[in-house]
Amino acid sequence: MNSIIVIAPIAIAVMMVFLYFVPVGLWFQAGVSIGWSKVGMVKLVVMRMRKIPPKLVVDGIINLHRAGLDFVLSEELETHFLAGGRISQVVDALIAADKANIELDFKTATAIDLAGRDVKEAVQNSVYPKVIDCPREGKVSAVAKDGIQLFAKARVTVRTNIEQLVGGATDETVIARVGEGIVSAIGSSLTYKAVLENPDNISKTVLAKSLDSGTAYAILSIDIADVDVGKNVGAHLSADQAETDKKVAQAKAESRRAMAVASEQEMTARTQEMQAKVVEAQAEVPKAMAEAFREGNLGIMDYYRMQNIQSDTQMRDSISKTDDTKNDDPHK
Repeated sequence: MNSIIVIAPIAIAVMMVFLYFVPVGLWFQAGVSIGWSKVGMVKLVVMRMRKIPPKLVVDGIINLHRAGLDFVLSEELETHFLAGGRISQVVDALIAADKANIELDFKTATAIDLAGRDVKEAVQNSVYPKVIDCPREGKVSAVAKDGIQLFAKARVTVRTNIEQLVGGATDETVIARVGEGIVSAIGSSLTYKAVLENPDNISKTVLAKSLDSGTAYAILSIDIADVDVGKNVGAHLSADQAETDKKVAQAKAESRRAMAVASEQEMTARTQEMQAKVVEAQAEVPKAMAEAFREGNLGIMDYYRMQNIQSDTQMRDSISKTDDTKNDDPHK
């Protein structure tokens, strides 16, 4: 009795380990669904030892077999799982693509999945195109040639391009390109009224630029959802330019005034310098006359004649100044 009590837990533990490594139920399910030769018992055991969920692989093989996609082998699913891929996403994408008559092989599907893209969503977007708001929040601001600012919002209908999904640009690139196209189209319009009257011209202009080149999407349509009128940017810029020109002109005038003042001050300084030199020269005259007396070069009569000439010159200057003053005064 005691031996039975000891052996029973050991037998149960051994049975649980055996059933873990040898999933008999899963093997029976695979054999009934897809044939006993597709997924053998040894293969299931090896999956368990390699830490690959056998149920995940078996369910994928069974779903593909029922969908008529027998070209995918269990070894390929195992390899994809070990590479970090999502088996269920790839299997669902292959089945959905086959039902929608979309070309998608196993290699492309696994590459898309390993690139971090949702391959199942990509196939769904190929069947049912999705709409992307441009921009996601707010509106695109642009200015027409007449200076009026416009705010526009577009809705871009895209379909996934499976061939370019690996390495292709994402939604953000499409949004940026469409926004740039809207700004360019509005900026090329002569007036803002032309944009408001025919917003579909913007859509046609932007759509004709092949903005989906190099992206993971094919743009089906671009629709302008809303257009609002902003402020008169041209008038504001003209007013700012006029104010700037005014300040520049004032600065130039102030510079010329400062130069004139500096020139006047310079002339005054030169005049004072010349007057000082004249005074200095006049102070030397008596010395020169005294020297001439001592040397006999200047006589008394010569001195008196020179004094008479100076007195006559001073008198003439006084008379001329008096006449000038009378002519300037209109009452005299």
